[in-house]
Amino acid sequence: MDDQPAAARPEAATPFTSVPIEITVSVGRARPLVRDLLKLGEGSVLTLDKRLEDPVELYVGDRLIGIGALEVLEGAENGQLAVRLTEVVDLQSPA
Repeated sequence: MDDQPAAARPEAATPFTSVPIEITVSVGRARPLVRDLLKLGEGSVLTLDKRLEDPVELYVGDRLIGIGALEVLEGAENGQLAVRLTEVVDLQSPA
C-alpha cells in the first residue's frame, strides 16, 4: 500500500491539476535614479545587476520556487528563451 498522501502523488487528479499558473522569471534588477528613469524612452538601455550567464529566479506570486539558467531554444522555436531548472525549492516548507 502507498503511504504517500493522495495530494503528494503525481497521479492524484483533482480539478486543480489543469489550472494554469503564472511563473515569473527574475533576470535582474535595476536601480536608476528617478531623474534617469524619467529620461528613458524608446531605444533606451536599462542596465541590470546580473550577467547573461548568472542564475535566474522563478517565482509563483512572491514565492521563490526554483533557480535556473537562461537558454535559447534551437530548431522550430529558434530564438525563443527558456529556463533550465538547476534547483527546485522545497515547496513543503513554510514560506
